[in-house]
Amino acid sequence: MKRKLLASIFQLFFVGTLFVSAQSSVSLEDVLSYSFHQNLVTSGDGKIAWVINKEGVRNIFYAQSPSYTPVQLTNFSEDDGQAISQLVFRGQDRLVFVRGGAPNRRGEYPNPTSNPEGANRSIYEVDLDSKNLEKIAEGSSPVVFGESTIFIKSGNCMIKKKDDDKPEKLFEIRGGVGSLRMSPDNSKLAFVSGRGDHAFIGVFQFSDSSLQILSPSVDIDSNPVWSADGNKIAFIRIPHQEFPLFTPVREALPFGIKVYDLEKGELTTDWTADEGQGSAFRSVSASNQLIWTGNDKIVFPWEKSGWTQLYELDPVTNSVRYLTPGNHEVQFVNQSADRSRILFSSNKDDIDRQHLWEYKNGRVTQITNGDGIEWLGVDDGVGSTFYIGSNSTTPASLFRLESGKSTLISGSDNYPSKSLVTLSQEIFTSADGMKINAQLFLPEDLKKGEQRPAVIFFHGGSRRQMLLGFHHRGYYHNAYAMNQYMASKGYVVLSVNYRSGIGYGMKFREAINYGANGASEFNDVLGAGLFLQNHPDVDDSKIGLWGGSYGGYLTALGLSRASDMFAAGVDIHGVTDWNVVIQNFVPSYNPLEDPEFAKLARDSSPISTMETWKSPVLLIHGDDDRNVPFSETVDKAELLRKNKVYFEQLVFPDEVHGFLLHKNWLDAYRATADFFDRMLRDK
Repeated sequence: MKRKLLASIFQLFFVGTLFVSAQSSVSLEDVLSYSFHQNLVTSGDGKIAWVINKEGVRNIFYAQSPSYTPVQLTNFSEDDGQAISQLVFRGQDRLVFVRGGAPNRRGEYPNPTSNPEGANRSIYEVDLDSKNLEKIAEGSSPVVFGESTIFIKSGNCMIKKKDDDKPEKLFEIRGGVGSLRMSPDNSKLAFVSGRGDHAFIGVFQFSDSSLQILSPSVDIDSNPVWSADGNKIAFIRIPHQEFPLFTPVREALPFGIKVYDLEKGELTTDWTADEGQGSAFRSVSASNQLIWTGNDKIVFPWEKSGWTQLYELDPVTNSVRYLTPGNHEVQFVNQSADRSRILFSSNKDDIDRQHLWEYKNGRVTQITNGDGIEWLGVDDGVGSTFYIGSNSTTPASLFRLESGKSTLISGSDNYPSKSLVTLSQEIFTSADGMKINAQLFLPEDLKKGEQRPAVIFFHGGSRRQMLLGFHHRGYYHNAYAMNQYMASKGYVVLSVNYRSGIGYGMKFREAINYGANGASEFNDVLGAGLFLQNHPDVDDSKIGLWGGSYGGYLTALGLSRASDMFAAGVDIHGVTDWNVVIQNFVPSYNPLEDPEFAKLARDSSPISTMETWKSPVLLIHGDDDRNVPFSETVDKAELLRKNKVYFEQLVFPDEVHGFLLHKNWLDAYRATADFFDRMLRDK
């Protein structure tokens, strides 16, 4: 409690006493007051369910045919940072879900409120009529099996029977179990048995409690999917091959798709991707990377064209059909319960937005368009499509699409959309000549000939793409709102889709010498700075940088390498030394084993140019960060002190990488706006 109190006093002092700013037409609290809609699922028989995160309070809602009137199912009331995910219907009247975040490598669950009772990750069931809530067990990845629930806990496959007091192991097997997939007739369970440098596909038979490993190899098998008749399983096989993290990978040992016939006891399909472009597997956002359709075809993502798109494999002839040609990328993919329809989002013909498409009866058809952004489409099974969508001034909301017409089902009440600006797409030239897409936010009260301070935003990832509207991820939904808030305060804001991000093809994403292999994205940082320096509405002496994670890395690179161009920055949980961050993701990584690469990685990091860092910076970090270790900010602060560079800090005890508490987002963004006001506007 003392630790939490000290942190609160520090935040109150930092945020409450230093904030001096011109008045904005909209408050930060208002801009972040939306109801963020996410995790949309369908029962396949006229019911849908989703999660709303309203200022940190997360609850489940559902609706059913024919009225689809939203009904709140849960009544959680605190901003406690406990995520809700993995929704699945049980029969006609119940919904199973998971509450709580995944543990770190030490087995610690996210506990951003520093609750002395601790936190866990548990599976719950809620009754659709009575709203009665029942805890099933601690664990995740629930699979409904009649009245029983199969799930994963600590890498083991568990089962909780309705009338049993405690769950028990369904079976014993070496390695960690994942990707549970029930057969269509509920007689068998497919799963992945991960074993470090290789992984197997396993099948558990309920009738005799037997286990079978399908075509074991030295490779990594994943994403099992059942045929409609339940006699075959398709899966992806990726040859084991090590690549340094955060470096470009344009080719690899080719991945393949295998089909195992359980009755014959053998592989009946053995397709392998071509060598060269497309040989490295590239995933989409989906519950499974393979989709077995009702007409006995297998749809999968492939980068053969240089873009992440959908293809169809005929498991009988081993032939492949290209479904989504063109220079665009597919991201969210979902299949209808009856296997007749696939819904997916794509930026085809609208590179900085996403719209919905369907694949049905052998044809691909666009089903939404316009100046909005649409994603996560689901088929309710009785004639309607539902999706989550946004635009430049409206946050993520739930829509129903019927007969080509979209109707709002659930949105954000009293949201100040009229106070936000409609941004524009910009394409500028980086310092080395590459074309870079960006979004420009201009203050509404900007007068001709007036020059304003400006800030440049860099997203994280780096496998992300900021869009011409509110983003589909909560982290960037908040960041987009923050950029709108900065514009409302009078700043010119440029949001940069730098190289190594997604949306613009494989060669852009796997950019030469990006990240730890040379930091070629710094050319985009410079290009963005030059773009704003030459913009008639920008005071070229008052340009700041901000971003989180990879965006924090680029902020630090900009400040350490070009303090003469960038006057200040806000670095939120950013990378200081690639060698540290790589080891965080791959504990076996040892810089001493490859000193040449380790030197390149260090030279590509802000730590290598700290002596030329002159501009002031605000450092923000949660000390339970599982992506970028908190030590990265500790080390950065030490070097800034040694070099006598002015910095401020805001630390969130027990907070993770993507802040779980709404109040921490508010505090972080208040501090960011205040810092820029003092470093840019008031000088």
